[in-house]
Amino acid sequence: MLNSFIRKLKLSFGDHEIRFRIFFLIGALALFRLLAAIPIPGVNRTALASFFANNQFFGLLNIFSGGGLSQLSIVMLGVGPYITASIIMQLGTMVFPQVKQAYFEEGEAGRAKFIEWSRLLTIPIAVLQAVGFLFLLEGQNVISHLGSVALIANIALVTAGSLLLMWLGELVTEFGIGNGVSLIILAGILARVPSGISETLFASTAANIPAYLAFILLALAMIYAVVVVSDAERSIPIAYARAVRGAALSQGAATYLPIRLLQAGVIPIIFALSLLLLPQMALSMLGALHISFATSAALWYTAFLSNPWKYGTIYFLLVVLFTYFYTAVTFEPKRVAENLQKTGAFVPGVRPGRETEEYIGKVVNRVTLPGACFLGLLAVAPSIIQGLTGITTLVLGGTALLIAVQVALDLAQKIDAQVSLREY
Repeated sequence: MLNSFIRKLKLSFGDHEIRFRIFFLIGALALFRLLAAIPIPGVNRTALASFFANNQFFGLLNIFSGGGLSQLSIVMLGVGPYITASIIMQLGTMVFPQVKQAYFEEGEAGRAKFIEWSRLLTIPIAVLQAVGFLFLLEGQNVISHLGSVALIANIALVTAGSLLLMWLGELVTEFGIGNGVSLIILAGILARVPSGISETLFASTAANIPAYLAFILLALAMIYAVVVVSDAERSIPIAYARAVRGAALSQGAATYLPIRLLQAGVIPIIFALSLLLLPQMALSMLGALHISFATSAALWYTAFLSNPWKYGTIYFLLVVLFTYFYTAVTFEPKRVAENLQKTGAFVPGVRPGRETEEYIGKVVNRVTLPGACFLGLLAVAPSIIQGLTGITTLVLGGTALLIAVQVALDLAQKIDAQVSLREY
């Protein structure tokens, strides 16, 4: 196994195209980290550190910004607006026939049109998020009071930073290896690890050794669970009817339909985060207009988000609900059953058509429940681990871990596929 790894490593850097793709990826991620270190004007560093230390919820949002939010950099929104736009477009396949036709029926041309619509939708979403965050942070005294010109300049700067990252991610997807948007998020997650470890070691004492050992065991258990669950699937056997071609009778083939345990990936977590963030952003903008009830309501909601047990319970329930919702949107048993019937395939022991649709729907619902609960536990894992170990400087984020494992596995598969292509 080691020899095979070394051979593939030599082939990766020996081939000109693979080497170019790897170095392009490294250069793009280095540029992203450079942009993430450039702050917007008027940031109070002491208030910023205190704000993130007392609010785990914004620590979760920092994951999807690639670490730029904790620095209030020019790319503080990260690729979040683009991800949100893509999700809205996928939900649009249920409402708008043109979007559904482009996504499912028009092939590569339709997918290109779908991506173009997602890019255009990213612009207003980025503007709204920039306005909401700037008003919120100004209300928390993290940013000094902004005049009209400075506010417009910061909104334009933050919006342009998000669009720049979207473009950079698409370049990585085209000229690098793997999904560029996911790799940008992964780079932000990994960039936070050294600082977290150093803070933990600096604050450690001999009395904390049992807590750190427990933390390491929990971390290893979570990594193992994420690796196993990421590849877990329920296989539905599929058979093909025998076909008569001339004087020959061809034997029907047998295969299976995979139903993944994490069918929705991390999308439900993004949904839940967006829904929890929306009231605070809206109240912050109303508070900036000097509406009295909005200011008191914003303070109450900020206190609610600062309580890990209260918001953790709501967060868990929202993730479970959105997992079922998103799975129902993206996986249609009726369309799957129709495609099987058109190709002469069937589930052994189940009649084609409506009975096959109902059978696949039942399997999906049963598989979704443990997957939804697992996602919910991952989402609230930081609060649980902090409560069990008492460690606040280095909290293992289940969401970050899930993203990191899935992106790393996908990147390894993409590199292996490039190497295998050169071997043959």
